[in-house]
Amino acid sequence: MSESRETPRNDVAETQAEPTPLRRKPVQQRSARRVEQMLDASAVLIDEVGYDALTTTLIAKRAGVAVGSLYQFFPDKRAVVQALTQRNLERFVAAVNERLQQLSPEHWWNIVDSVLDIYLQMHREVPGFSKVHFGDVIDVRLLADDRDNNSVIADSLVEILRGHVDRPADELRFAIAIANETADALLKLAFRRDPNGDERIVAEAKHVVKGYLASKFGD
Repeated sequence: MSESRETPRNDVAETQAEPTPLRRKPVQQRSARRVEQMLDASAVLIDEVGYDALTTTLIAKRAGVAVGSLYQFFPDKRAVVQALTQRNLERFVAAVNERLQQLSPEHWWNIVDSVLDIYLQMHREVPGFSKVHFGDVIDVRLLADDRDNNSVIADSLVEILRGHVDRPADELRFAIAIANETADALLKLAFRRDPNGDERIVAEAKHVVKGYLASKFGD
């Protein structure tokens, strides 16, 4: 199958995010492994060539599958990267939840450190993450078609923190949304200054977010 699916006409259609990027969910273990191979391949290729130069042909070749096999699950490269980003968010949330269960945090200092340290680790170690993050460079609504990416992340964090913070859900959601936007802006600055994240700016991000949350909920 040719790359004719990625013509400018289809690029326009890609701007409308779907609830799920998969055409169909893999039901067999072998199919699930193939999908994971495609996501892994796209992550490595994003680091090598960037999103703009990424094609379904390149992804299929690196994953060791036929292009037709890729199209069975994904309509285009955007859908592949959308699935990759959703997988990264799931892993981020799982890591944060596991860390907080281990820490039994007593104040915002531990919570903020845990969340930001996990994000920083993914940025430095997870293939493709430093180029795509949680999708804003591709589409501000890549993770969901009814909310922007930061709102999806904030909502995910609220679900975790509700078990650790005795505050009304609306109050907690608003504060986490503000903290998340603040941290996102400062961390983007940190990685613009240094590919590994300017440590001084990272430290300031933690300080600002901790101070804000403490002012809302106490230490």
